[in-house]
Amino acid sequence: VQLQASGGGLVQSGDSLRLSCAASGRTFYGMGWFRQAPGKDHELIGYIKWNGGATLYADSVKGRFTISRDNAKNTAYLQMNSLKPEDTGVYYCASTSVNGQYYMPTQYDSWGQGTLVTVSS
Repeated sequence: VQLQASGGGLVQSGDSLRLSCAASGRTFYGMGWFRQAPGKDHELIGYIKWNGGATLYADSVKGRFTISRDNAKNTAYLQMNSLKPEDTGVYYCASTSVNGQYYMPTQYDSWGQGTLVTVSS
């Protein structure tokens, strides 16, 4: 699977931003969005099951971030609202071909190139 992430940028606290992740190649089971803040490990912030669209979110973004997908375009979206400075980081989309495995970065087969989101206070 090839993943192409886009949509990052510099925004102010409280603003919204939408990231996209276009997928091509073979099918996959689910897609996760990870965030890597400066000096920290990858953090799973959300996941979507590709067939059915079930989602889950990290507590840190629950109620502010929404993951969706457009099957026709084979593209996932991460809508981020009420952004905070602590949301700053490089955001990655990643796909997994295994059902029920989504929490750890090592459980993902393919990764997008990452897109930087910077939230100023």
